[in-house]
Amino acid sequence: MSHNNNSFITLARSRKFNLFMLRNLPSAYFSGVRIRYISEEKCSVSVPFKWFTKNPFRSTYFACLAMAAELSTGALAMANVYGQRPGVSMLVVKLQAEYFKKATDITLFTCNEGLAIKDAVTKAIETKEAQALEVISTGYNTEGELIARFTISWSFKAKQN
Repeated sequence: MSHNNNSFITLARSRKFNLFMLRNLPSAYFSGVRIRYISEEKCSVSVPFKWFTKNPFRSTYFACLAMAAELSTGALAMANVYGQRPGVSMLVVKLQAEYFKKATDITLFTCNEGLAIKDAVTKAIETKEAQALEVISTGYNTEGELIARFTISWSFKAKQN
């Protein structure tokens, strides 16, 4: 694990990250989206079922599910671009979603593709060319039932000095 990657993971595990979310991701913050676990390989993010996240059909609004899924992949991406010299830009370029069951409880989204993200960022820096990568985040309820699967396409590009 690189020093920068480790520094971001330490930050993401701290209360300071909630302030970052409040300032930079206010919709996710007020929805209750929170990082529950992060390592070099994996990130898990929860979204509650509550008044602020519900839809008229008595389930979690799809946009709130998407925020949690995106953050589970985005936190791994941020861990790998954090402190890079030259800097690396990251951008979601495509999102696909499949829904399997109504989300009526806490949903936990997990992405296990941290090492693939690390490889894409490294290749972007080495080749000076944009790198595209599709990663998957799956969401399960507290009963272990599959709620949704998101495929999120990221683009990573080293910035010019």
